[in-house]
Amino acid sequence: MLGKGICIGLLFGVPAGAVGSMTIQRTLTKGYQAGLLTGLGSSAADCLYAAVGICGLTLISDFLLKHQAIINLFGGCLILTMGIKMLRHQTDAANPQPGDRAADGLKMFLSSFTVGITNPAAIMTFLFAFSWFGISGSRNLGACLALIWGVFLGTYCWWGILTAVTEVMKRKRKLENCGWLNHIFGFLMIAFTVVIFIRLFVS
Repeated sequence: MLGKGICIGLLFGVPAGAVGSMTIQRTLTKGYQAGLLTGLGSSAADCLYAAVGICGLTLISDFLLKHQAIINLFGGCLILTMGIKMLRHQTDAANPQPGDRAADGLKMFLSSFTVGITNPAAIMTFLFAFSWFGISGSRNLGACLALIWGVFLGTYCWWGILTAVTEVMKRKRKLENCGWLNHIFGFLMIAFTVVIFIRLFVS
């Protein structure tokens, strides 16, 4: 189960969208650890939805899918807020005060976790993945935990790769502390919000 979970995480956890932009932007402006913390939040959200899917928690999944429009709207507003915040800052605080590092790290984790958790459709993605790999709902706690842990390892592997590549590019091109980076990623975040809102109105 662990191996299948890792494969599912690798195949379906490819970084894209708002969290991918957040990870790149934070790696460029705040460093390697900031990127890893951002990816960690997204992986935690994926694990939660994978757990709902594999454990057959239909009460939770039905509730989330029934109210996914409202949840998506909340996520879109959050992404829009972060995009506007990026646009308003010419430069980022590359060297935060020591006392603020723990709080900043927690904020990075929670922000990406919230963005990831506001996509209830991910449950259906994992259900499809489980079916494709021949995994059915199981009451074996050990097997469920191994699968969920594998999903975490697989998805977080992608975030680690993205963060590492971004860090290498930052050092080679000396992109650290460039105010225009916040503008670029701010516009990207707003663009993702527009896509979310369009999907909501169309559906």
